[in-house]
Amino acid sequence: MASSSEQGITSSSSSSPPLYMYDVFLSFRGKDTRNNFTSHLYSNLKQRGIDVYMDDRELERGKTIEPALWKAIEESRFSVIIFSRDYASSPWCLDELVKIVQCMKEMGHTVLPVFYDVDPSEVAEQKGQYEKAFGEHEQNFKENLEKVRNWKDCLSTVANLSGWDVRDRNESESTKIIVEYISYKLSVTLPTISKKLVGIDSRVEVLNGYIGEEVGQAIFIGICGMDGIGKTTIARVPYDRIRWQFEGSCFLANVREVFAKKDGLHRLQEQLLSEILMERASVWDSYKGIEMIKRRLRLKKILLILDDVDDKKQLKVLAEEPVWFGPGSRIIITSTDKQVLTRNGVARIYEAEKLNDDDALTLFSQKAFKNDQPAEDFLDLSKQVVGYANGLPLALEVIGSFLHGRSILEWGSAINRLNDIPDREIIDVLRISFDGLHELEKKIFLDIACFLKGFKIDRITRILDSRGFHAGIGIPVLIERSLISVSRDQVWMHNILQILGKEIVRCESPEEPGRRSRLWTYEDTCLPLMDNTE
Repeated sequence: MASSSEQGITSSSSSSPPLYMYDVFLSFRGKDTRNNFTSHLYSNLKQRGIDVYMDDRELERGKTIEPALWKAIEESRFSVIIFSRDYASSPWCLDELVKIVQCMKEMGHTVLPVFYDVDPSEVAEQKGQYEKAFGEHEQNFKENLEKVRNWKDCLSTVANLSGWDVRDRNESESTKIIVEYISYKLSVTLPTISKKLVGIDSRVEVLNGYIGEEVGQAIFIGICGMDGIGKTTIARVPYDRIRWQFEGSCFLANVREVFAKKDGLHRLQEQLLSEILMERASVWDSYKGIEMIKRRLRLKKILLILDDVDDKKQLKVLAEEPVWFGPGSRIIITSTDKQVLTRNGVARIYEAEKLNDDDALTLFSQKAFKNDQPAEDFLDLSKQVVGYANGLPLALEVIGSFLHGRSILEWGSAINRLNDIPDREIIDVLRISFDGLHELEKKIFLDIACFLKGFKIDRITRILDSRGFHAGIGIPVLIERSLISVSRDQVWMHNILQILGKEIVRCESPEEPGRRSRLWTYEDTCLPLMDNTE
């Protein structure tokens, strides 16, 4: 594999998302590799069910590249560029290369160089045959030397991406490795976020500051906040924008969920190594996996996202210390539990913020009306939903999708029901954090949700301690897990978390309030007192 200083993927722009027609676009000089390496690679890719665009026509001198070819590049997830000895002698190939680099930098395009019969340094520095080719180009294009300089810059950019040096190697084995990597990458790569995300720029501003710090060693960065606040999206956006700047990158999604499964730990270690090293890795023992990560990545500048971490054990086997990774690496960890981050020495932590009311209304409208603004007749009802969601993106998206296409009467009924019986999809996500609490912490959460929200923290502490709940420990845990917050000595929680707490209590005995652990409404309290069932 060729050495590299950048990784060939970048972010999407704020324009409309690309519609991928092809998995791979093959760029090559026909005379050099059409009847050998390129045709074998094309056949192997097709056999694996991978959609490939391969234009095998020779362009006559003076002809321009057809718009259809540009479109094919834009509509491909990957471009594989096969550098041969005379690749640079073709203006057509070089124009194609410029377009590919443009797509890499603007559209989230992945670029993979293959060095067939030429040294990567000759491509990067335009030596040997490449130097000779550019001597001719400078003569032929003396009226447009800027074009020639652009060709050179793009060659240098792509030659420094991670790829494969297949000189003097078995051709069959080389094509197999490339196909395996692309197939694997297609199976694990999440869709690129390429549309304009509501309110995202302000939310990632602090994160970008941490990422851009000029320090030599690897940096660990945390993103914390309650479930549904958008931590994964906040991590995904800079990942898509800057991962091409690294020698390797990996987005490990749903770490908490995968880790809990049988062989989940090994699967996470394998995915981390396979994606960053661009080769399939096998891990049978977690300690061996740790040693592989430390040994193979300690000199490599990488970008790693660990999404939804809830236990220090997960970091211990995936990314325990900055010295595991090369200088300039960035490891971004998302978690609902701030303590997991601080215990691992993560000093740079961004606390994900709620959407403001304007952005919340826009996001809700996109789901409910497929537009950035609500229909005029639905404006007041839409604002009610925005107030209920209180800036939580998950709630806005779920409720907006449910209400799409429904009548005003149905909207009113649904909104009234939300206050009594919350949406199950939202509750299922938020309940994960509740279920991870110890029993005393669960009791403190339910007491705050049912009775104590908005009280002074000192008063809440005295009340809870009188019940033997050890509030001095329990309240900080709830704060660290983003389930409550303290502002001006008052304890608060998100509206929907409060509804979650009340729903958990209601479900203890849906039909008989007297059998519930807590009662807070006049109606529910009176009946059991009258019936002596309290």
